[in-house]
Amino acid sequence: MPLDPTKNADWQIAEAAEKHMKTVYELGEKLGLDKEELLPHGHHIAKVDFQSILGRLKGRPDGKYIDVTAITPTPLGEGKSTTTMGLTQGIGKRGKNVIGTIRQPSGGPTMNVKGSAAGGGLSQCIPLTPFSLGLTGDINAVMNSHNLAMVALTSRMQHEFNYTDEQLGKRGLKRLNIDPNNIQMKWIMDFCAQALRNIIIGIGGKDDGFMMNSGFAIAVSSEVMAILAVASDLKDMRERIGRIVVGYDKNGKDITTSDLDVAGAMTAWMVEAIKPNLLQTIEGQPVFVHAGPFANIAIGQSSIIADRIALKLGDYVVTESGFAADIGFEKFWNLKCRMSGLKPHAAVIVATIRALKCHGGAPIPAPGKPIPAEYAKENVEWVEKGCENLLHHIKTVKKAGINPVVCLNHFYNDTDNEIKVARRLVEAAGARFAVSKHWLKGGDGALELADAVIDACKETNHFNFLYELSTPLRTRIELIAEQVYGADGVEYSPEALGKIKKMEEDPAIAKLGTCMVKTHLSLTDNPNLKGVPKGWKLFIRDIMTFKGAGFVVPVAGAIKLMPGTASDPAYRRVDVDVETGKVKGVF
Repeated sequence: MPLDPTKNADWQIAEAAEKHMKTVYELGEKLGLDKEELLPHGHHIAKVDFQSILGRLKGRPDGKYIDVTAITPTPLGEGKSTTTMGLTQGIGKRGKNVIGTIRQPSGGPTMNVKGSAAGGGLSQCIPLTPFSLGLTGDINAVMNSHNLAMVALTSRMQHEFNYTDEQLGKRGLKRLNIDPNNIQMKWIMDFCAQALRNIIIGIGGKDDGFMMNSGFAIAVSSEVMAILAVASDLKDMRERIGRIVVGYDKNGKDITTSDLDVAGAMTAWMVEAIKPNLLQTIEGQPVFVHAGPFANIAIGQSSIIADRIALKLGDYVVTESGFAADIGFEKFWNLKCRMSGLKPHAAVIVATIRALKCHGGAPIPAPGKPIPAEYAKENVEWVEKGCENLLHHIKTVKKAGINPVVCLNHFYNDTDNEIKVARRLVEAAGARFAVSKHWLKGGDGALELADAVIDACKETNHFNFLYELSTPLRTRIELIAEQVYGADGVEYSPEALGKIKKMEEDPAIAKLGTCMVKTHLSLTDNPNLKGVPKGWKLFIRDIMTFKGAGFVVPVAGAIKLMPGTASDPAYRRVDVDVETGKVKGVF
């Protein structure tokens, strides 16, 4: 690779690598795909016919299944996506048939502070620009599907307000008696737009809709996106979309997309989106990119469909769960694996020295601002203190019956003494430890990590769930809060408690999983508390139902379903070469 990550931006490195990347036809041949199973979108991106692949390879044993998670995120970034790509490259360097499976990035974070989720340095998913800016249109399909439900809901309310029961009957409609003060869904868009969190719609006359409070959430928080991540096939998706609760009638009864006669049309928008996308690492290993649900407000996983086909096609599959082990891995463990029936062989916890320092007492950087100078100086004490957060997440992964591999994502200014203290504490906790320099060196820099993961996959684990679906809802919430977050208990708002009591009386709720909504920036529901806080209780302020996705969704703290755009967002640095059409400045 001609470019140095210490001197060149990620987009420049990606652009250089893209000059030599494999075509989708070469990738398809490497994977053993039939010609008809590869559905090209240009020369370097393709969708794949998952039904044909799964049907053809039904009898083939699955490969090894590896999940990448991390310590509690800091503004410094831990490099989970970079590690996922680096590990995929490292296992590939060992001559193994390996496939990565990752989520599609949202336009919200890409155009805000975070940037794309392609990885970084010499460990990226390419081609970068299409990956970061809409790919094959899956998120657009999710938006259209979701917003069509809102169109159906709001137009139905308008017509029920304007027409008598007799007039509705002539149109084949039965009055649903929708309660405008009890609407669960919002509109969605794929940007961070705080000004749209709370709005009033229907201003005007009777022809302009029913006037009511409304608002927007980010597209990747949509239940339709969550369904894309967990659906097993198109039939399953159609059934799940039909169970989406959009609101309630004036007696508190569910109003679903099926009640609005819109579920079929919503699914029609998703026919192509349900097919996974095929891309590659900088070093040419195949990567399936599919679904993109946020982890702190949804399930935070790549799709079950993509993972299933990867496990049939590859000997090793490296996937990623969003944010830290308390959020992404917990949902991978108790939701995704339960729904898919897949059992992981290994889990990787990513940490960096500078993130450990942040948890250990170093000044907390402001997102988008220069990193404080203290992080460039050796401070073993901060690292040792910060390792408390890492050890907490090791314990969480072990509760699932998996002995994790800790990946120290190496930065060139990390010192030997700082690395030694992290290694000592991790190995004392009974976990594997590997230093990985994939950001700087690509697959060659990830060989120690690859070897540790390959070794871990040989181990017999005792994977088990934290709770059974027969466990009462409040008990589940308390188990997650106490066993995963480290809380001393749970407190509920009167509104949340009232909803939970009703849910506990509904036998159908017992069939649903529990998808917690919580800040990703702390083990607690307070984003400002780093490390491993003690003496606190989790506060559940609300609870929602994603009946289509199959989740009960307890909401902890003041988390927002629509993030805000910062004062110095990434879009200020993105532009286009008008002669070539090449996009520059992404990530």
